[in-house]
Amino acid sequence: MKFKLVFFGLICILFASCNAPSEDTTDNKDVSSAQINNENTNMIEDKLKEMGVDLPTPSAPVANYVNAVRVGNLLFLAGKGPTKPEGGYVAGKVGEDLSIEEGYEAAKLAAIQHLGVLKAELGSLDKVKRLVKVLGMVNCTPDFTSQPEVINGYSDFMVEVFGDKGKHARAAVGMGSLPRGIAVEVEVIVEVED
Repeated sequence: MKFKLVFFGLICILFASCNAPSEDTTDNKDVSSAQINNENTNMIEDKLKEMGVDLPTPSAPVANYVNAVRVGNLLFLAGKGPTKPEGGYVAGKVGEDLSIEEGYEAAKLAAIQHLGVLKAELGSLDKVKRLVKVLGMVNCTPDFTSQPEVINGYSDFMVEVFGDKGKHARAAVGMGSLPRGIAVEVEVIVEVED
């Protein structure tokens, strides 16, 4: 009988030690990815602030369309032009009224407009996985052939903001005119997180 009691006692001790909570040796340094993501949800917006860029509120479409359409994890953004921070557009033909450098700056302003749309659609620019495709249209004279240099204003800025996630496929084309006489208009397709 004594043997049965000792054996039963040993089994109980063994069972209790196997089910005891393990000692926490991490000193609470173990942080979940959700906590990390919550702390870093505005990294891109913080970077823009450091760059001195204020995100605009997206302007309402000027016709019967919307600023963005989401299909799965792709966000198709409507064309945006170069809206100045003080209001109004950069207008004119590149190669006649505007230099390549002024066109470049206009394309950068279109990129800032798209960032405003992305922020409104996603809540955080950190949800951008990558830029996929850019179509840049330049209002220019018929003999102007430096559309890529102009649209580099858009591309360079997006890579500066997003790093490698900002690199994209692209077309840069010349147009005889653009709405309201704006200097550039850019469309973009963006892959976003679920």
